[in-house]
Amino acid sequence: MKPEIDPTLKSVLAKIGKPHPVPFVPDAFQRDALEAIKKTDCLVIAPTGSGKTWIAREAILSVLKQGGRSWYASPLKALSNSKWIEFGLHFESGNVGIITGDTKENTEAPIIVGTTEILRNQLYDAMHQGTDLNCDLVILDEAHFLGDLDRGVVWEEVMTYLPVRVNLLLLSATIGNGEEIASWLSAIRKKLCVVVKEEKRPVPLYPIFLHPSGRLLPFLEGKKLSAPVADFLQKDSGRHFAHRRMPEYGGIIRIMERFSLLPAIFFLKSRAECDAALTAKEFLSPLPPSDEFNTSLQELLQRFPSLQNHRQLKALQFFGIAAHHGGQLPAWKLLVEEMMNRGHLRAIFATSTIAAGVNFPARTIVLFNSDLFNGHDFQPMSATEFRQMTGRAGRRGLDKIGFMLAISGKFMDIGHVRRLLFKAPEDILSQLKNDFAMVLNLLMSQKPSDIKEIFERSLAAYQQNERQRNSAQRAARKLWVDFCRHVDFLKAEGFVSDEESLTADGFWAARLRLDAPLLVAECLRQQCFPEQNERLLAAIVALFAYDRDTETSVAVKDLPPKLTAALKKTLLVVRPLMRRLNAAGFVTAKLTPAAGIAMYYWAQGRSWDSVIKATGFAEGDMATLILRTADSLRQIAALKDNYPEVAGCAFKAREGILREPVLFL
Repeated sequence: MKPEIDPTLKSVLAKIGKPHPVPFVPDAFQRDALEAIKKTDCLVIAPTGSGKTWIAREAILSVLKQGGRSWYASPLKALSNSKWIEFGLHFESGNVGIITGDTKENTEAPIIVGTTEILRNQLYDAMHQGTDLNCDLVILDEAHFLGDLDRGVVWEEVMTYLPVRVNLLLLSATIGNGEEIASWLSAIRKKLCVVVKEEKRPVPLYPIFLHPSGRLLPFLEGKKLSAPVADFLQKDSGRHFAHRRMPEYGGIIRIMERFSLLPAIFFLKSRAECDAALTAKEFLSPLPPSDEFNTSLQELLQRFPSLQNHRQLKALQFFGIAAHHGGQLPAWKLLVEEMMNRGHLRAIFATSTIAAGVNFPARTIVLFNSDLFNGHDFQPMSATEFRQMTGRAGRRGLDKIGFMLAISGKFMDIGHVRRLLFKAPEDILSQLKNDFAMVLNLLMSQKPSDIKEIFERSLAAYQQNERQRNSAQRAARKLWVDFCRHVDFLKAEGFVSDEESLTADGFWAARLRLDAPLLVAECLRQQCFPEQNERLLAAIVALFAYDRDTETSVAVKDLPPKLTAALKKTLLVVRPLMRRLNAAGFVTAKLTPAAGIAMYYWAQGRSWDSVIKATGFAEGDMATLILRTADSLRQIAALKDNYPEVAGCAFKAREGILREPVLFL
């Protein structure tokens, strides 16, 4: 590839540079949002990097000055951790605490940062105890998660159960139907929800296209594809992209470096592609020596000593490139993010998950595909997903202009990308649905008639009423019928009485806020959990914590007989219940013995590298399994009044598995 630019781009590339520093003055939308949240609820919809966190910080400060408490909830533990650190520096660490599934620090502080699930659980407890949530302001960051297929229900529950006196601040870059969401909130909370919208990006976005020859072209002319791009696509349409080699990332980086388009985030299809892209270092010159770079890296390696021998460290250290995806250790991802934030890296190869909530923008984002994996299959990228990704292009205070670089390929529909540039984010639809943990927790504090009313006030019912006149009852009825189906099963299993209140077993089972609470409860009732061996208990609980769809197999030869026996016993105990669940029409999770074996190795105290080598688990998947298992063990440990021996063993098991490189502060 010979680096060249279309002459029309010269004036655009001339805008590249750092803007002159100016004193911070809040934008009008920031002032409007701050005024609103001091009095009532507020939904802020503004582009990534436009200063939504400033609104949150100022709102928290206002509450703090009056002696009040604030709760800042985010969808990701990593985001909660970074906000905890950020707020600790801003408000002094003594004023800030954190609560996630695996971290609890300073929980009585006036400012609490945590995951949305933890906040929902605190609302369950407050409703059960008949107490008021000890809080005056709740901030839900990344509020568009309300429409998330798997987790949106948690956001809707928080909005529904939150006491009306607590003001609610919602922050998002991508909600298409903000007025509708606000109208629903105003209807159920009987107080105004003010919508504050800002369309203007803090750094303008300019789309460009890379021709296979190495020539950079403008992507658009007005709202149409530029003539050279349209011409290329027409001539190229007959070729088979499938037979092309993988893009030579090193060559692309060299072109971008030549025209000052770095740093960049390359969005790739899979974890494997991100890792494979690091071979780009073979085509790059090493980074020039930099004391600042070395100081930053050493500081981070001292914080995370387990990364000293990370297999991808050399690519980062000597060539300024890194891979970032869910298959990696949380500590490694944090190191990569921090090095990128400090301006030390040329490029990051990432999956699209990087776009959701993690804050490290670049000058340019590079797109190779116009479809995304949604957890089940590949679908054309939505306008919401596209905005999340392009929102990373252009760093406020560092860039006058940001770029989206599109590259043609087998999975790239250039026409679709053009349309997305002008498309508004999609509407958020309610994802409210019943599961056994939700049903048990609602019955802990509500009568069935109250629960029926909750469904009638749901976003699902509201949206159906708004969009199909007089049909609100249909959505509520559907939820209610499904709720009754869950209750009937819980009655048959002895968790709910004929009077539709929780039995003694139902009360403790409601505290198991897990994906598979009934299976864990069955193990407790059948006394199949080990009471004296914390390693075995960690292994068994891991069976119910593993949430990956991918097939994983671990060699079963040379397994300790007691582990094999414990796994077999557990499967024998839960299989009849799983059959009853399936017969009643409920989907049950697949139990993966490999997860239990991997957890047993880790609980034995084996080294991280040896566990990864023995199991074949991706580091990020193993770390997630450990954290999810630890969270489940924490909930079992809380049942000391009902199952004291198992609870004590669970406490020890949790302590044993939470260690470096998974746990870090």
